[in-house]
Amino acid sequence: MDKRYIDKILSKYNEPSGKLLGILEDIQEKEKYLSKEALKYVSEKIGVSFSQIYSIATFYSFFNLQPVGEHIISVCMGTACHVRGAVEILNNIQYLLGVGVDESTEDGKFFLTTEDKHFSVNTARCFGCCSMAPVVRIDDKIYGYVKIKDLPKILKEYGWGKK
Repeated sequence: MDKRYIDKILSKYNEPSGKLLGILEDIQEKEKYLSKEALKYVSEKIGVSFSQIYSIATFYSFFNLQPVGEHIISVCMGTACHVRGAVEILNNIQYLLGVGVDESTEDGKFFLTTEDKHFSVNTARCFGCCSMAPVVRIDDKIYGYVKIKDLPKILKEYGWGKK
């Protein structure tokens, strides 16, 4: 955790306690996750209790409370995607990346991260793209109508298989 960087973020906000989501988003953008140390530091600096900040960080699904890989792969598990093969898509992504059993975290989310920290895999409830099921999101890009045979080509766009 870089306290100077967090101080720089905090200085952008006139009323930091009212801009907490923006502060947390800015920290996560740099660090890729929100460490407990960063949350405690923000708490001390802006005078909002750690428990309140932690509650916000765990409420919103876009916040990560553990280190994640360079690229985050999310497989939609909403009803349409589930019915159209999302579980098989997830299992094949896990196989291709060599990541194993789901590891739940204290915030109830799970990330399967490759040893080289290049990819993290998780699931999501719904991306709102049900007509394109099954759907996979990598970072901010959505892939619809995903088939198992498409996975190697998609993953290669993000550097998979180059080592």
